[in-house]
Order: sequence, then C-alpha cells, then structure tokens
Amino acid sequence: QVQLVESGGGLVQAGGSLRLSCAASGRTFSSYAMGWFRQAPGKEREFVAGISWSGGSTDYADSAKGRFTISRDNAKNTVYLQMNSLKPEDTAVYYCAVGGTAWPSRRARDNDFWGQGTQVTVSS
Repeated sequence: QVQLVESGGGLVQAGGSLRLSCAASGRTFSSYAMGWFRQAPGKEREFVAGISWSGGSTDYADSAKGRFTISRDNAKNTVYLQMNSLKPEDTAVYYCAVGGTAWPSRRARDNDFWGQGTQVTVSS
C-alpha cells in the first residue's frame, strides 16, 4: 500500500522559515517526479514546486521562486520543501504528490499519489 506522509508544517511568523518533508512508503519512487501543491480555504489546489526523478530538474510556481527550494533523497524515498521568507498568503494545506512520469507536472491530475497534507499558517 502506497503512503505519502507529510510533516514539518506549523505556525510561523511572516518572514520565517519551515521545512516540509514527505516520506513515501509502499514502493520506490526514484523513477518518478515528485512535487508539492497547496490549497488555501476556498481556493483550488495549486502547484508550488516539482522535481524530476533524479533531482536534476526543478520547477517552481512564480509565487515560490526565490523563496522555496525543493529537493529529494531517493535513498530515503523522501522529498523536501524548504520555505523561506514566508508570507501570510502562503497559508494553506501543503500536499506532496508523486507524478506519473520522470518529469514534474504542474497539473494536479498528472500526479498519481497524494499525501494527506500538512497545515502551514503564516501570521502577519
């Protein structure tokens, strides 16, 4: 049974940092892209960042560029999202996902497996 478990969310003041982790189990995902999405109340789920199977290629939403860094450790079947200079508008539930191919997709429907989400709240 495939499981993705996110951790690292919490409450932080604007300008602060958080590091999200997503540990996958049940199969090896080293051949597949992984990514992070987020969903704020009343809004659609949106792409945040994605990383290719090897970690050699990354993609970021404009809102994340320069502030967030995605990385992965295939030996640990884990993907990370380092978030710096957080803003109140970053408040959302953050989900990790495993893509259907080796390259990240910004479309939620292209991702096959999802975690349960972790809440990130940024206070002003």
